[in-house]
Amino acid sequence: MGEDTDQLSTEIATTRGNLANHLDELQDKVSPAAIVDRKKAAARDRVGSVRSKVMGSAGGAKESVTGAVSGAGGSVSGTASDAADTAKDQFQGSPLAAGVAAFGLGMVIAALVPATRAESRAAVQVKDAVQEHAQPLVEDVRSAAAEVGGQVKENAADAVEQVKQTGQEATGRVKDEGTSAAQNVRSDAQG
Repeated sequence: MGEDTDQLSTEIATTRGNLANHLDELQDKVSPAAIVDRKKAAARDRVGSVRSKVMGSAGGAKESVTGAVSGAGGSVSGTASDAADTAKDQFQGSPLAAGVAAFGLGMVIAALVPATRAESRAAVQVKDAVQEHAQPLVEDVRSAAAEVGGQVKENAADAVEQVKQTGQEATGRVKDEGTSAAQNVRSDAQG
């Protein structure tokens, strides 16, 4: 009799442990944070792909703008070169600060030198390329968001059903084992 009770207790503990493990797995599967992390990683991959495509287009525009600026006058390019050398010495080891300084310097130079027709055309081409490459990304993000919403609903419904079934099975098993143990105790007490 003691062995049956101990065995029943062990089986109940095992069932509880299995149920807890299943609940943890389901929680990880349908956790909004986990879903968001998976989708963020996928979006980063897509953005990286688009960025590489756009940067290729922007690189060509940079070369044409650099050529236009160097043709604008020796004094401006000499000053820009001196400023670049000074910035390099000051910002070495701090790429973020160097980037901000270079952007600011570029804005100052751009404000001093009027835009040429070639620069205007290059700017329009870059703008068009960015819009062309960004549109599929926007569509991908929308479809990914709709897909995530659908998957979350499906996963949540499946998880609820699985938990319900597991709980019902465990309850039935515990009830049956409890009834059996009670009958064994009664028969041992009567016998």
